Amino acid sequence: MPATIADVARYAGVGVGTVSRVLNDQPKVSPATRARVRAAIKALDYVPSTNARRLSSGRTRTIAVVSTHLVSPSVVERIRGIEQSLTRAGLDLIIRNVETPERRDEVVADVARTDRIDGALLISIAPSPGEFAQMRRSGLAIVLIDAHHRSLPRVVCDDLEGGRIAAQHLLDLGHTRIAFVGDPPHPALGVRSSAMRLRGTTETLERSGVEIQPSFIGAVEHAREEARRSARAILATSNPPTAVIAANDTLAFGVLQAARELGVDVPGELSVVGYDDIEAADLVQLTTIHQPLYESGTRAVSRLLSIIDGTDKGALRTVLPVHLVERGTTGPAPS
Repeated sequence: MPATIADVARYAGVGVGTVSRVLNDQPKVSPATRARVRAAIKALDYVPSTNARRLSSGRTRTIAVVSTHLVSPSVVERIRGIEQSLTRAGLDLIIRNVETPERRDEVVADVARTDRIDGALLISIAPSPGEFAQMRRSGLAIVLIDAHHRSLPRVVCDDLEGGRIAAQHLLDLGHTRIAFVGDPPHPALGVRSSAMRLRGTTETLERSGVEIQPSFIGAVEHAREEARRSARAILATSNPPTAVIAANDTLAFGVLQAARELGVDVPGELSVVGYDDIEAADLVQLTTIHQPLYESGTRAVSRLLSIIDGTDKGALRTVLPVHLVERGTTGPAPS
C-alpha cells in the first residue's frame, strides 16, 4: 500500500502540517527538520497527491497557452521553448488554438475568467479592453508573445528592424523592383507582425528613393497556397519585381513554388527573402531573417513565473534581436 502523508509525518517525528510545508517549499521549517522530512519521503518512496498539493498551495500549477495558427512552424518552435521551460519548473501546460475571430474571443474570454490556471501566455494575441479588464479583476498573470499591449508584459522580436535588414540586403545586391507578400492590412485575427515587417521594409527602401509598387504587395492569410497564387500574379506582370520579401518562411515557400512553376530562376532572375528561419528554411537554402523563436518562449515563461511568484521587476517590453541568414535564394539583381 502506498505511503501517506501521515506515514511520512510519523517516520520523521513531525506533524502532518510540517510535511505539507516542506512539500510546498514554504518557510518556517528549520533546515534540520526539512532534511529529516525529505529523508522520510525518500525512505518511504512517498509520492504526494498532485491535487492535495494544489489545494494546499492555492495554485493549480498549470499554465495556459493561447495561440493563433498553432500548426505554423514558428508557433511550434515558440511552444517548444515554453513546454520545456514549464516541464523544468514542474508545471503543466494547456494549449488552446484559435483560427477564427469568433473562436479567439471565446477562448480568451474563457481564459480570462478561469480559476483552473495560474497564468497564461498569449501568442500573437493582444486582449481587448474588456478582456484586459477581466484579467485584471481575476488577478490572472499574463505575458504576451509576439503581441503588444501597453499595460501587459510582453516578449517580442524586433519586426521593424527585421524588415529593415531584409530591405537593406536586397538594396545592397542592387535590387530596386521589390515586392512584399504578407498579411492583409487588417488581418482577421489582428496579428501585427507582418505589418511591422512591411513598415521596416518600406522605410528603408524610401530612404534610398525606392518605392514598392501597389501591384507588388500581396495580401494573403498566412498560407503557402495563397502566397503561391499571389506571387504568380505579381510575377506575371509586364515588368515584374526582381526580389520578393515574404513576411514568414511559409509564405516564402509559396513564392518559390510560384517562381518554379513560371520558370523564373532563383536567384538569377528573382531573389527571395523569408522571415523566421524555421528548420525547413535551411533545407531549401532560403535566405531569411532569423528570429529567436525558442528563446521567446523560454523568456516568456521566465517572466510569467516571476509575476506569479511576486518577484517580477522587469520592464513591460522585452525586445529580442533578429539577424539575416544569407543562403542561396538571394543574389545580385539581374542586369
